Amino acid sequence: MKCPYCDFENQQGKTRCQQCHKAIDQATVTEFLGAQTGWSVPASQTQDTAPVELNAGSMLGERYEILRLLGEGGMGAVYQARDRELDRMVAVKVIRPEMARRPEILRRFKQELILARQITHRNVIRIYDLGQAEGIKFITMEYIEGEDIRSILRRDGKYTPEKAVDILIQVCHALDAAHAEGVVHRDLKPQNIMIDQEERLLVMDFGVARSTEMAGFTHTGTLIGTPEYMSPEQAKGEHVDQRSDLFALGIIFYEILTGKIPYQANTLVGMLLKRMQEKPVPPVEVDQSIPQPLSDIVMKCLQVDLTQRYQNAKEILQDLELWRNPEGAVVAAKPILGMAPRTWAWLASGLALATVLSVGLMVWQRFTKPPPAQKPITLLVADFQNTTGDKVFDGTLEPMFSLAMEGAAFVDVFDRGKALLSAGQVLKGATRLDESVAKLVAGREGIHVVLHGSIAREGGGFTVSAKAVDTASGKEIAARQTSASNKEEVLRAVSKLAAPIRRALGDRTPESVQAAAAETFTAASPEAAHAYATAQALVSVGKWDEALRSYLHALQLDPELGRAYAGMATVYRNMRNQPEAEKYFQLAMKRIHRMTDREKYRTRGVYYGTIGNQTKAIEEFSALVKAFPADNTGYGNLAVTYFLQRDFAKAMEVGRKAVEIYPRSLMQRNNLAWFALYAGSFAVAEKEARAVLQRENAYVDAHMVVAMSLMGQGKPAEAMAAFHNVEKVSIRGASMAGLGLADIAMYEGRAADAVAILERSIAGDLAANNPAYAAIKMGALGQAHLLRGNKAAAVAAADRALATAKTNEVSVAAARIYLEAGQAAKARAVAAELGKRLAPDWQAYSKLIAGEALSKRGSVREAIGVFQEAQKISDTWLGRFLLGRAYLEMEAYTEANSEFELCLKRRGEAATIYLDDLPTFRELPPVYYYIGRSQDGLQSDGGAESYRTFLGIKKGTDDPLLADVRKRIAGR
Repeated sequence: MKCPYCDFENQQGKTRCQQCHKAIDQATVTEFLGAQTGWSVPASQTQDTAPVELNAGSMLGERYEILRLLGEGGMGAVYQARDRELDRMVAVKVIRPEMARRPEILRRFKQELILARQITHRNVIRIYDLGQAEGIKFITMEYIEGEDIRSILRRDGKYTPEKAVDILIQVCHALDAAHAEGVVHRDLKPQNIMIDQEERLLVMDFGVARSTEMAGFTHTGTLIGTPEYMSPEQAKGEHVDQRSDLFALGIIFYEILTGKIPYQANTLVGMLLKRMQEKPVPPVEVDQSIPQPLSDIVMKCLQVDLTQRYQNAKEILQDLELWRNPEGAVVAAKPILGMAPRTWAWLASGLALATVLSVGLMVWQRFTKPPPAQKPITLLVADFQNTTGDKVFDGTLEPMFSLAMEGAAFVDVFDRGKALLSAGQVLKGATRLDESVAKLVAGREGIHVVLHGSIAREGGGFTVSAKAVDTASGKEIAARQTSASNKEEVLRAVSKLAAPIRRALGDRTPESVQAAAAETFTAASPEAAHAYATAQALVSVGKWDEALRSYLHALQLDPELGRAYAGMATVYRNMRNQPEAEKYFQLAMKRIHRMTDREKYRTRGVYYGTIGNQTKAIEEFSALVKAFPADNTGYGNLAVTYFLQRDFAKAMEVGRKAVEIYPRSLMQRNNLAWFALYAGSFAVAEKEARAVLQRENAYVDAHMVVAMSLMGQGKPAEAMAAFHNVEKVSIRGASMAGLGLADIAMYEGRAADAVAILERSIAGDLAANNPAYAAIKMGALGQAHLLRGNKAAAVAAADRALATAKTNEVSVAAARIYLEAGQAAKARAVAAELGKRLAPDWQAYSKLIAGEALSKRGSVREAIGVFQEAQKISDTWLGRFLLGRAYLEMEAYTEANSEFELCLKRRGEAATIYLDDLPTFRELPPVYYYIGRSQDGLQSDGGAESYRTFLGIKKGTDDPLLADVRKRIAGR
């Protein structure tokens, strides 16, 4: 019988342990358990329980070379072996034959494999596979050169408080990773905690663990685990959750601090009763040298009342770090967006460069003098020199170091893809970011620090080095080198090198916390990390199709790589493929525990933005920039989120912070220009866009801002010249310019010109395989035909638009054309489809179409109610315009005038009413006509001025409102 106190395997029939001499009388235990809790205890085995014997030098399954026996237990034996196929050391746990014949035991071992493989963390032993060979069933796992805590305690005695806290912090990180997967260990004890030669702690033996999502494997009333370390609820056979593991952790902490266990009795029954009925003697009373805060942590872990106990491992981490670092406790932080192109390509590089060592700096309220905030530092990671001859390291270490360095809240890493583009401008023909080129780029972009390094072979392993240099002075900030015994260890070496460099820059995050956070990046293999890094590099230079293929390759190598799913979702979002974006965001969410805290904020923020929940997106991005105040893309995406909520002034404010971090960032400054345009600050928008063009004249979106800003300032002739400049920049520029020129033509009442421009531009888009832009222009073409009074041609254009690309913007435009052409049934069908979409804007537009249909058939009062409902969902410019027209029909002139005045105040939004950066100034002139009508109804003299403004805009004759305006002016 196996002793529950010390795990010694006793001879059958013994009533006291031959090792520790404590009572293990089975009858007494059975009687107690049966009377008190209804536990079921398996009867003693009568079969031979000798384990399978494998000799050194023998082969298992023609793959595993047995080297030596590591130990034996009740379930079988564990051997050190060499995996010949992968050339690595492994531990092989062989199951006893009589155990292997029992289905419930096999289920237990399979469960150990399944549960443990879900947990990827540096402090959790890695399980590889479940195998069978020559009639032997076995599990292979990570081989650890070290010993367990129980053995260390027996040899060396209790730990110092400092060492004990180091141990507990690592165990807490392991438990936090397990609990994030819904896995409760249920048998945590010193024997299941190993420490390797590098002081890395690993929790193992999840064989009795249970997922909180599983049912039917273990049941209430079943004794599972080691009684000495059981929680009261576990001892009673009740339901257990993660707090039971924290109770066991408290017992372990007590033991390593005092050298004793808290619940001592001569019998198993007595020991179990004590934890249910008595409080243990506090550690500080056992040994007065133990700090009171640590004693308090132990006692809180050991609370019988679950509600009084710590609720999760993070809470224990916070208190441990507070004791260890009272001047600024650092703990793992509690847990991006913009519109897709046309210009609001989500800042995918920000999501890509999410931090591996992401930790949040928490300054506890009890301290009156918190440490001063570190000033933001911008950093560029140059190409690492790879002399190993193994291409798997080409481009792999650079993004890892970028992520590792961004773990410091005050560090923002410059996107390497953009840096490479900049390199080609500062040094013609540059295709790499070696140290010298990176320094030139840093000088051009205003980057503070350049980090470069190398990887080389050394014996059977590798040497990795890194150096950080101040860009302005050229002085070395820090330089470090470390070794890795194999490829997998290279992935972990990054955190070892990054930690001292971050510290030299001013980071106060403990290295143990950095190392724990770093594990979230570690992929299943260097090959998976390389594929992911390749995808990230492709995203940075806009090669989205190739990036998707690389992401998929990474996922084939590591199906649980959550950040790869998030990367794919962002790419699909930028490609305007909403269904695929939502699909991959959902897959990413299932694996969000494999991401760092920065990635969690960013991924959730972009996800909420994608589905249209801007309120939640703002929450995530606000939390991101609060925890990581140097996060450039965090500010950028937060600004875009405010923009999508139509809070353009706030978008400008936050957008300026992004520009402050990188004053030379073309993308952030151009985004600021867009925010200014939407806010109606057209002169500011023009100024910011021209600043972009001074540095990069080929920046299409900046040309668009200039052209549209000129329109906003009432300069259509200059705007047309600006659009013609866009035409010359690129194929995309020509496409966007075509819509801009057609928009001005319709704005001025030159519908025939607009038709000709649009037909040419549509043909160009289709030839360039750009159906999204083509469909938008088909919708504009339908509006042009309506201005000319050709309803049949307008409906045909709308039909064609929906057949080409049924995007939300195209759907709204087509439905409005159908209503004007008298085809309400078609419009209602489109509205119904829009109403199924999650984003508030499109649900609002669905109601606007329905309201307009009611108004067209004379149910104006009912239409007003529907318009008001739409505005509650999303306050759109178009909604205000339609509501104003409905009030006008009801002769509610004051209300109508108020809505139209608001439309004029929001003319920045009228510039592109769907918030997609594509011009819609053609929607603005009718506002002057209708505001004139409302002023007439109020018997105001302002009507004539409004009509004259309308006529002053119209240079052509293609507008059905012209005749009525002239008549009203003539009748005065």
